[in-house]
Amino acid sequence: MARSAFVFEPGDLDRNGRRALRREVAAASRNGSPTPSTRRERALPEPAVAGAFGPGIAEGGYWNLGAAVVPAHQATSQHIAGIYPFVADAGLGHAGPIVGVDLNADALWHFSPWDAYADTSDRGTFSTNVLVLGAYRSGKSATVKTLVTRSIAFGHCAVVPSDAKGEWVAVAEAIPGGTVIRLGGGTTARLNPLDRGPRRTSATDEQHEQMVKQRRIATLISLVQMALGGTRLTAVEHAAIHDALHRCITATRDMPTLRGVYEQLGIIVADQAGDFRLAEAAVQPRFVLRRFVDGDLSGLFEDESTVSFDEQAPIVVVDTSELFARGDLVAQLTQVCTTAWIQAVVSDRSARRTRYVIREEGWRDMTSLASLQMYQQWLKLSRHYGISNIVILHKMGDLDAVGEADSQERNLAYSIVGDIENKFIFRSNHQEQQALGQRLNMPAPHVEMARQLRKGEFIAYVGQYSYLVDCFSTSTPWEFDLFQTDDALSPGAPDDPFTSGELDSLWPEVTEPAQGRAAADADLDGWLNTMKEMS
Repeated sequence: MARSAFVFEPGDLDRNGRRALRREVAAASRNGSPTPSTRRERALPEPAVAGAFGPGIAEGGYWNLGAAVVPAHQATSQHIAGIYPFVADAGLGHAGPIVGVDLNADALWHFSPWDAYADTSDRGTFSTNVLVLGAYRSGKSATVKTLVTRSIAFGHCAVVPSDAKGEWVAVAEAIPGGTVIRLGGGTTARLNPLDRGPRRTSATDEQHEQMVKQRRIATLISLVQMALGGTRLTAVEHAAIHDALHRCITATRDMPTLRGVYEQLGIIVADQAGDFRLAEAAVQPRFVLRRFVDGDLSGLFEDESTVSFDEQAPIVVVDTSELFARGDLVAQLTQVCTTAWIQAVVSDRSARRTRYVIREEGWRDMTSLASLQMYQQWLKLSRHYGISNIVILHKMGDLDAVGEADSQERNLAYSIVGDIENKFIFRSNHQEQQALGQRLNMPAPHVEMARQLRKGEFIAYVGQYSYLVDCFSTSTPWEFDLFQTDDALSPGAPDDPFTSGELDSLWPEVTEPAQGRAAADADLDGWLNTMKEMS
């Protein structure tokens, strides 16, 4: 800061004297020498000893006029954020794994849905679920994989009920202890969606039985309605399915299967002495379940499970990529069955585990009123079971496949998605502007920003606050190779920071198989330790 000079002109100087004094002051200023002053001839004597208030102020004395020096302003980031709210941001803190960089605060951005839920400040949230929305090739999958994989180092687990593209298989195989369950493609693995699941120690016998019964009947109703194109079942058809399920439970000693329910529906249809209305209502559900017993879905879900869910595994992936190639309806039926089987296992509060449940193509779980109601109930109970559902959608228009326009099903689907408090919004298309504003209540500047986001960047809504985050899922070559989803994330793509040659030089252990599995495991252990230290 420039020093200011104070010049005093004696009152008895004439005009020529004042001019001479001013010329002398101007010349001294240009030469950088001390400014002369005639005040010394008339000023009081300088204090001999400096006072407690500084070198120029005497104890009980007077001010010694001199240069004014103002120190620079210093404050904490909390106070600076109040002065410059769009430049300095306090962020979410340092709880949870590092996901990326907060572009507004120029700081690392950490996120954990459980830590955000436990936060009692105004930056906390009331839900552990996350909506991930963005166009193709916007970096959604890589970001979710980054969050989930790094969260394993913090003790969290993950499960993918239906991996339609097979992209999570590589993640599960790379993580020590990860489990992959493959369906179709010549495998003999079967999942029974009517499994009872583990006993909840915190529930009474009556509560436990009621929850198991509701989950089983909801699964059956969802399968039948979905196969019938979303047609709602009548009260008599509901009664027929309830009756068949009850008979199957009794006949199998509480080990019902889709094959057993199919056979009991056949008995109801052939019962000439029974209620003819119930016999007629059992025909449609029986034809639907026939697909699982003798049709294109046979050998997958109709009998008892041949595989078990490893509750100790850090990540469990159900690979359904072979089945999704058979069409949308097969994909939807498959996703209902696998999700019901997973929910029967992970909805155990007494296990004291926190899990991510990644729902790829989340709209497939919401294609009928029964599945929507089951989906909504599952999202509401996520906090109770320590679960964070990650619902991934390409666009809000995906929900237009649910029911007719202005129908109860479609409105409920939009309501479910809109109620998810934590949202990661990636690059969106121009057609999504209206839907983002109306369905998700995004401000107009944020909607416009969403159209201009680069790959890997997203707007994160956590509770009442929003953040602009750039996910660096390729911070190490190991992650780069692991999180690539398709050709958009393959080495050498135009937007990628590394080429295949650079990866070879940076980390030959990953790109050269000859290094062996031991080297890869050692690198993974080192990476997990590094993530813990960084956080």
